[in-house]
Amino acid sequence: MPTMISVEEALEHILSHFQPLEPERVEILDALDRVLAEDIHSDMDIPPFNNSAMDGYALRAADTAGASREGPVTLRVLADLAAGHTTDVVVEPGTAVRIMTGAPVPAGADAVVRFEETSEGLNGLGKRINGLVEVYKEVSVGENIRLAGEDIRQGELVLPRGTLIRPQEIGVLASLGRQEVWVIRRPRVAILATGDELVDISEPVAPGKIRNSNEYSTAALVRRYGGVPIRLGIARDTPEDLTAKIRAGLAQKVDLFLTSAGVSVGEYDVVKDVLAAEGEIRFWQVCMKPGKPLAFGVIQGVPLLGLPGNPVSVMVSFEEFARPAILKMLGKTKLAKPTVRVILEEEVTNSGRRHFMRAWVTKRDGRYYARTTGAQGSGILTSMVRANALVIVPEGEVRVQAGETLEAQMLDWPEEVF
Repeated sequence: MPTMISVEEALEHILSHFQPLEPERVEILDALDRVLAEDIHSDMDIPPFNNSAMDGYALRAADTAGASREGPVTLRVLADLAAGHTTDVVVEPGTAVRIMTGAPVPAGADAVVRFEETSEGLNGLGKRINGLVEVYKEVSVGENIRLAGEDIRQGELVLPRGTLIRPQEIGVLASLGRQEVWVIRRPRVAILATGDELVDISEPVAPGKIRNSNEYSTAALVRRYGGVPIRLGIARDTPEDLTAKIRAGLAQKVDLFLTSAGVSVGEYDVVKDVLAAEGEIRFWQVCMKPGKPLAFGVIQGVPLLGLPGNPVSVMVSFEEFARPAILKMLGKTKLAKPTVRVILEEEVTNSGRRHFMRAWVTKRDGRYYARTTGAQGSGILTSMVRANALVIVPEGEVRVQAGETLEAQMLDWPEEVF
């Protein structure tokens, strides 16, 4: 019989076979949610020049001393300056330049006063009167001016390797003029469903047959967590067909091989024999529910994870073992699912193994509450559809009362949780 091991033991052994993959160069939009594989230094100041943070008037702060609505300061307007343009005009005592947000601050000016604090903001005409503007507010040196290099200095290390690239990092890369960047490449993951009972989703369901949902849910999970799914279809319960499908998958230079079904103790579970013949595979019983049967090993240098056959078991086992392996290959360091402590809204029973119960988590009055999604059988895929979390009943617990607190792994974070 296979050895019974803990979830932690299985995960530790599996992850020991994975390392971050080699880098590839991609366009910056394709780098989203990827891990940076190079240090990014700036070759320029950002912003590259002093510029206005507001629509208003560039002036000398000293000229606004004592300005108020009761006693405005009147300045002569020398020019208009829009973003993207420059001027040779020099702001001298008693003068100002009408300036738009982002335009370079003209020589001589050391502050910007907003339109709202001038006569232009009050007269509603959107223009100065007779070439003059009244200023109703005293401003200080540097007010409403964005200084050159205040965001990024030339030569600065802006993004170190290992940074997870989010939309804001892509914005920074664009501001630096980086069209491409080196990132850890995405792992290619082979997906093979096994079983004589399976038919493709495009085929009618004959007596004794079921559609191959595992291939699609697994491929979707691979894609969700950053991998590239390589779908191999269905392998029949014969050593010849399974061997051919595995070899065909390996020929596509995959980084991880996932199979579903055939790792239990059934008479027709030929996966064990074929995997043992093609590589070095260990078969375990993991102290968890669902997902007790599990296989792991290496075939022709490629790690292979043999998932159970029931659709919920496949998804839960993927979340616990395949997902962190994919994240590690992507160079990510946060491998654990986000968890919260939840208050049970109902009594639950357990077999004694660690039970990942499908549940819906909500937040009320600053605390999280969880209710199961109904029947918890490993073949009830809709229990996952109705879930946003997996509530974990620890090993040895056979009954947990309503009102007790457990840990929940969040599958997603819908608005109802916040």
